[in-house]
Amino acid sequence: MIGLNTAAVYVLQTLGSLYLLIVLLRFVLQLVRANFYNPLCQFAVKATQPLLKPLRRIIPSMFGLDMSSLVLAILVQLALMALTLLLTYGTIGNPLQLLIWSLIGVTALFLKIFFFALIISVILSWVAPGSHNPGAELVNQICEPALAPFRKVVPNLGGLDISPILAFMVLKLIDMLVINNLAAMTMMPEILRLLI
Repeated sequence: MIGLNTAAVYVLQTLGSLYLLIVLLRFVLQLVRANFYNPLCQFAVKATQPLLKPLRRIIPSMFGLDMSSLVLAILVQLALMALTLLLTYGTIGNPLQLLIWSLIGVTALFLKIFFFALIISVILSWVAPGSHNPGAELVNQICEPALAPFRKVVPNLGGLDISPILAFMVLKLIDMLVINNLAAMTMMPEILRLLI
């Protein structure tokens, strides 16, 4: 029975985290004002539309952003964590604490989206500079707002852009000093830390 629970947790975390990534990516794409005619953006819109449509009737947009996609990401994270705890320990615990853990998890994933987009952007700048692939264009649209503040601070080094290095450092420091400490302070179980 323990093996079945472990397998169920693995499948749940894998599929749930994938859908959570798509939902949060839709919010990020709106945040960075990505081109929604991009085929990858269209995929994110179509994959999240069935659950977002009813939420939009309840949750208004704010600051030009569809807040229902952010709320959906928190709800998906909450359901994912609750089911993981239920399958592992037989209980979901304190709902307020679960909500706090979900907020921490969504924030951690938000930072990881930018972190991995930066890695892909750096690799693409070496391998295929100036590529017009829809994936490369989307990655550049995600990275540009994250790199813009660093490019204002870092001087031009003759074609060598070191702003991604500073962005990596800041994102990693936020993850280490804020996210990990919040997870520890709220006593997040180890099985849930695997989700963030």
